[in-house]
Amino acid sequence: MKRRRVKITGLGFVTPAGIGKEGFWSGILEPVSRVTAVRKFPDEAGSFVAAEVKGFKLEHLVPGVNAKRMPRHTQFAVAAATLALEDAGLSLAALRGRSPLVMIGASLMDFGSINKGVEIIVRKGPVNGLPSSVFSASVSSISGTLGELIGGVTRTLSLQSACCAGTDAIGHAAEMVARGEIDLALAGGTEAPLFFHPMLELKMAGLAPGNPEHPERQSRPFDLWRTTGVIGEGACVLLLEPEESPRAGYAYVRGYAFASDPLEAPGSGLYDAVRLAVANAGLHVDQIDCINAWGPGHKIIDQAEAKALSRVFGPTLGQVPAVSLKGAIGNPLGAGGAIQAGCAALGLVRGVVPPTVNWQYPDPGCPLNLSAQARAVPHSTTIVNAHGLSGTNACLVLSR
Repeated sequence: MKRRRVKITGLGFVTPAGIGKEGFWSGILEPVSRVTAVRKFPDEAGSFVAAEVKGFKLEHLVPGVNAKRMPRHTQFAVAAATLALEDAGLSLAALRGRSPLVMIGASLMDFGSINKGVEIIVRKGPVNGLPSSVFSASVSSISGTLGELIGGVTRTLSLQSACCAGTDAIGHAAEMVARGEIDLALAGGTEAPLFFHPMLELKMAGLAPGNPEHPERQSRPFDLWRTTGVIGEGACVLLLEPEESPRAGYAYVRGYAFASDPLEAPGSGLYDAVRLAVANAGLHVDQIDCINAWGPGHKIIDQAEAKALSRVFGPTLGQVPAVSLKGAIGNPLGAGGAIQAGCAALGLVRGVVPPTVNWQYPDPGCPLNLSAQARAVPHSTTIVNAHGLSGTNACLVLSR
């Protein structure tokens, strides 16, 4: 069967910058960081900062859904999927009987129920454990819950490839649409890590800051004075369909690839992921005219990404407009790449590259074409990068 072109026909965002397509877009164009102090953890554990999704209520976005026992990452995914379908003029119920694919990625299990279960056992004893967490806490329950809400026959799959999970979900789902296996796919990523565990461990590992001063300045992608990344939360789900779908598309998913780092060279696998994704798209690197970088604001990871991009683009890297969203929304782990992909699709349509918030002092070791302000830059093809601490890397190529 002839391969089909795959287009993005619906976008659903749940992010610290805003909820819904227009809420997100207006928020992400502001040169403002949504990182704040987090005060819900024990004082003896020290200070925490993160980027939270404020004012989120699933019931307001998806009437009739009981969110009481639904994990926060699953709530984000349900909301984002519903928003993506509404954006395309559809609904969850409208997919029933159409055998849709639901493929959602996440990096972490539901630590909300795990934390709660441990606290109850410590306080009341082991007979008061929460057996339901065995089912609800798993990453696989995210896509499974969406499948149940759709009803009928669905093909559900959840991916857990560290911070690349949302990117990988979009890439693999697009491939299934291209091969003609399915005609409708909800694909993306979700993450809700802002619980005492794993936030304590992330801070102890040097992956989240413990300095409470000026939290809004602490996520500094590619900036000379960056230290470590700041954790965020959120979700983005895309509706993917073949080109012949009657619904209008934002962009085509043109190429995708993933690659792992060799043990001796952390971050170097991103070079292979980008190179292979561009080749998979049938393009040459000089046809890429925008970069949606991973750029978590980590001293080592940002430099590794810049090094990989320098290998790919050579001396022309500084001519290609680039952006990292992490200064605005933190690093939502497995949801990060999906949010970037949704943002890149909007950028292609609207000819705008969002700001890299807190990029103030250029690092000579990261020679990307960045700006702390939104830029009107008409472009036709962009790459979306993702990197995971377990050595995973992924790249999507989107085009108008």
